[in-house]
Amino acid sequence: MTITIHRGTDQIGGCVTEYEHEGWRLFVDYGEQLQSAQKSKPLQIERLTHGDLSKSALLITHYHGDHIGHITELPKSLPIYMSKVGREIQQLASKHLSSVVEKQKQMAERLKSVNTFSPGVEFSFGPFTIMPIVADHSAFDASAFKITADNVSVFHTGDFRTHGFRSKTLPNVIKKYIGQVNYVVCEGTNIARPEATSQSEHELQRQFEAAFREHKNNIVYLSSTNIDRLFALYHAASRVGRPFIVSCYQKRIMDIVIGRDPIWGKSQMYKYSEEYEPLVLQYNEDGEFRMANKFQYLLEQKGCVLIASANERFNHLIERLSGEKQKYLSMWKGYVNEDCDAYNPKLADSLGKDYLYMHTSGHCDMKSLGELFPLLQPSGIIPIHTDKPDDFVKIFDKDWPVVRLHDGETFAIKKG
Repeated sequence: MTITIHRGTDQIGGCVTEYEHEGWRLFVDYGEQLQSAQKSKPLQIERLTHGDLSKSALLITHYHGDHIGHITELPKSLPIYMSKVGREIQQLASKHLSSVVEKQKQMAERLKSVNTFSPGVEFSFGPFTIMPIVADHSAFDASAFKITADNVSVFHTGDFRTHGFRSKTLPNVIKKYIGQVNYVVCEGTNIARPEATSQSEHELQRQFEAAFREHKNNIVYLSSTNIDRLFALYHAASRVGRPFIVSCYQKRIMDIVIGRDPIWGKSQMYKYSEEYEPLVLQYNEDGEFRMANKFQYLLEQKGCVLIASANERFNHLIERLSGEKQKYLSMWKGYVNEDCDAYNPKLADSLGKDYLYMHTSGHCDMKSLGELFPLLQPSGIIPIHTDKPDDFVKIFDKDWPVVRLHDGETFAIKKG
């Protein structure tokens, strides 16, 4: 088996990895480069973007744009595989945005032909055997893969963390479904960001609960596809008796997980209380959110936790809330940093200055990575999805051989 990292050896996001054996090619992820990354030229990859595709396929680890965003540019004859619930979430998100973003309209159409897999259920493509497992990440139903061909195996981590609600199962899942592998292709997003994982999702939820108890009207800005954070805030609001308010789109995103996810659908984390379901915002004829007398009276009495987006419709609704208002940012702070390429002026304007920053990363810290490798006992580790690959080598090469590749280089794994 050979491994080629076409992009991602020295940047976060936009990674494209190729596994090849006897002329068959299995690619993993084909996404957009992040705004903060130094942009490379558009990729032209034989047997992926052009050429004979009869022995090629693409695996998608999860629905974030830097992993799936460019699949609309690939030939329609190329087979693509992603998790069932992940595809459903992205289909809804793309349909929601398709009226204002042409590329999302194309994405919704492309997803119709995407094949799905289930975690813990092995499948094959040519000489490759693929075992997908659930990875805890800020994208729900993210996947990691064990890829095997001719008795050579690689564990491709995708993006993952060990401080989320669902992370405790990882050692048992690896023991049951993965075992020892020859190599690990591993994300290293937080090499230079040790503070990004300073708290767990459980700790963050407790902080939100305390804040919701203290403040009457709470307005939280976060990604609508960050399922774990949405449910964490819902349960925090429930415990303090604040109505939890979402848009129709946000409610549909949450509903996808309720009862339908085969692994987590039965968890109390992903259930609504019968006495305390989310309140869904309704629209007036003019397209604004409706503030009926009964609804307004409820908010005056109990306050709220409102999951907001940075647009005029939400801005007008927030202006009509009576009493104290506390805003929160629960996503990457670079979106409101004017010196960052990802700066979002609408979000910054909607937040204002007096907001609380309450967030934790969707990626693993280095200590937890160090605890992962002994479970897999690899002969070597190949870092990707990191802007500090040389630091990755310095941290881990005392205990594990680290293969430092550059974009476009190929590494051959020999049997035995």
